[in-house]
Amino acid sequence: MKKKMALILCIAVAATSFAGCSKNTGSLATKQQNKESLTTIRIWNDGDKAITQMMENRINEALSDDGITVKFEQKSGLTDQIKLYGSDEVNGPDMYMYAHDSLGMFVEMGALAPITDVIDKTVYVDMLPMTLKAGNYKDSQYLMPVYFETLLFIYNKDMWEGNVPSTTEELYTYMKSHTDITKGTYALVNQHSTAYNVAPFINGFGGFIMNEQAKSGLSDKKTKAAIEYNKKFADLEADGDYNTVNALFNEGRAAAIIGGPWLIAGVKEAKINYGIKSLSDFTLPNGNVLAPYSGVQGIGVMKHAAETKKEAVAKVLKEIANPQIGIDLAEKSGCAPANQKSYDDTVVANDETIAAMRRTADTAQPMPNIPQMSVMWGPTESLLAAVNKSGKDLSIAADEYQKEAETAIADMK
Repeated sequence: MKKKMALILCIAVAATSFAGCSKNTGSLATKQQNKESLTTIRIWNDGDKAITQMMENRINEALSDDGITVKFEQKSGLTDQIKLYGSDEVNGPDMYMYAHDSLGMFVEMGALAPITDVIDKTVYVDMLPMTLKAGNYKDSQYLMPVYFETLLFIYNKDMWEGNVPSTTEELYTYMKSHTDITKGTYALVNQHSTAYNVAPFINGFGGFIMNEQAKSGLSDKKTKAAIEYNKKFADLEADGDYNTVNALFNEGRAAAIIGGPWLIAGVKEAKINYGIKSLSDFTLPNGNVLAPYSGVQGIGVMKHAAETKKEAVAKVLKEIANPQIGIDLAEKSGCAPANQKSYDDTVVANDETIAAMRRTADTAQPMPNIPQMSVMWGPTESLLAAVNKSGKDLSIAADEYQKEAETAIADMK
């Protein structure tokens, strides 16, 4: 009898053990099936690895229960890569993250779909208007803005005497009394013959380098007035070379510099006790404020992904629009978020550099995103160099380089 009971117990235990194995096997199978059913969204970029890794981690964490995984893949020569593979569903990306000024070229290639093909406009309603404008091409929204940058007035608190002026004329007066070219010391340095750095004056004067109709504005009277006005500042700003002006500021031989947030790391390394002022805090003689260009990093959707992975792409875009993404970017990488709600965070709001860029965003202009803008930098900087460095007559030089620009634009057709 005891032997029979023992046999029955063994059989029962064995049955239970097999049942347990069967259950575990089923669980593993389900997990494997879920893993295989994941939708992978590949986002090509050429950005900072720390930024993209943070975004990848946060998005994947948020979408872990949706069967969606995002992979940010760094590509050198991203523009050329998208030209080659932007419409290739197998070898190309599903989305891309890049500066907005290349947008028009990618749209004209037929590689992109408007993000409104996959999401409603309410998803990006909280984005700063300037950043949305940057990602808009021919009245369609192609980019979800992520973060942006603008030029800033960066000054050495230990060198600057008194308060930083609020008008450009007061700034010029200060420069005249605090610049000694013979000794190599300056009140303010700027890349005075670089188009991007002179744009605050040109835009503030109502001029333009290129308008939305792809017309060059080098001979426009307001553009010329701005270039003439910039020249008197240029005469007191060293040679305007990027390396020169950065060295002058970081070595304590210039009290202030006009530059972007990309200079801050070097300024900190040089142990400069620096302060930040928004360029939109400087009023021009015409009553307008300095209006720099802005570069916006945004995410676009390849046309094939909008069709074959619409639901997954929509969820990714919604997560990118989450204010927390902007908060993380600001706190960990010093980026100025595109999402206005990100500035409700006290750490973000109290960051001097980010706060200055936020103020500037109200008057800054996104760099033109039309393809023709690519041929404008050369003629514009040749014009600025001719006036500021060679002393060439402005009217003659403006007409000369306006024609050069018009020829370059025509050759693109």
